[in-house]
Amino acid sequence: MTALEEVSTHLPAERTPVARILTELDHSPAQIGLYRRYYGFAEVRRDPRATVGDLLLAAARKLEHLRGREEQVRYLAYAPTIQLAAPYPSDVLGQVRDALGLTHAAAFSLTQHACASALLAVDACGKLLAADGDPDALALVLAGEKTFTRVTRLMPNSAVMGEGTVAVLVRPDGDRDRVLGYATRTYSEFHVGPFEPPDLAARFDELYPTALAEVIEAALDASGLTAADLTLVLPHNVNKMSWYRVARMIGLPVERILLDNVPVLGHCFGADPFINYRTAQELGRLDPGDHYLMTSVGVGATFSAMVLRR
Repeated sequence: MTALEEVSTHLPAERTPVARILTELDHSPAQIGLYRRYYGFAEVRRDPRATVGDLLLAAARKLEHLRGREEQVRYLAYAPTIQLAAPYPSDVLGQVRDALGLTHAAAFSLTQHACASALLAVDACGKLLAADGDPDALALVLAGEKTFTRVTRLMPNSAVMGEGTVAVLVRPDGDRDRVLGYATRTYSEFHVGPFEPPDLAARFDELYPTALAEVIEAALDASGLTAADLTLVLPHNVNKMSWYRVARMIGLPVERILLDNVPVLGHCFGADPFINYRTAQELGRLDPGDHYLMTSVGVGATFSAMVLRR
C-alpha cells in the first residue's frame, strides 16, 4: 500500500501583496477588496530570479531521506498544472534529474489532472512501485510552478497563484503516512478551464461544492472511514468561502480544514496539500494514527481526494 516517506517544501522569500498583483492585472479596487476580504488572500511568495527548475531543486534538496538513497529512486515524476511549465526548449525535469543524481530513474510528467496531478502522481508512482515488487524502491514526485505569464498568476474568482514547491518521496508500503483511499472524477464539459464562457462558468460554480464533497466522500468510502474520523483536511488553497460551503456539505467542522496558508501563500498549483501537510506537522496538528485527507481540484475539471493515516 502506497505511503509517503518524506515531504519537503520550498517557499520563496519574496512576499508579494496580492493587491500589487491584481493591480498589475487591471483589477479595480473593488475587485481587489473581494479577493482580500471575501476570498482571504493577502500575499504570495515569488522568486523573480529563480527558474522552475531552481524552485523544484530547492524543495528536493531538503529531503533528508533521499541522501545516500539516490540509487533506490526508480521513478521521478513532475506534476505541473500547465503543460508548458517553462519556455521551450527548457528541459526542466531533465535538469532536475541530473542535478539530483537520478539519471538511472524513469522520468515523466503528469499534467492530465491540472492542479490535482500531484495526487495522481502519488497514486501512479505507488502502483508502479507495487508492480515492481522491490520493497526498498522509491519514487520522487515534484509539484509547483512559476507564475511567469498573466494566465499563471491568477485563477479568476478563485485564487491568486504563488510559487511554493514540494518534493514527495513515495515508497511502496509502510505504516506511517499510508494511503488508505483515493478517488478522482473529471467533468469534461468544463475542459476549456479558465476560458469558459459566462454561462459555463456559472454552471461550474454551482457544481463545485457538490462535486468536491462527492469525491471526498468517495475517498472516505474507499478507506472505510467517514468525515467524523478525519483529524484534518489538507486542502488546495482556493478561496476560503468555497471551503465553508464544502465543510457544511460533508458535515465537517471548518476548524478541521487547514486554511492557515491561504492568506500568506496563495494557491501554489498542485503543491498545496503537501505544503499544508508540512504546516500541519510544524503546528503539531497531526499525531501518529490520525487520519487526514488531501484534496485538489484541477481546471478542466478534475476533482480528487486522498485519505491517509499518519
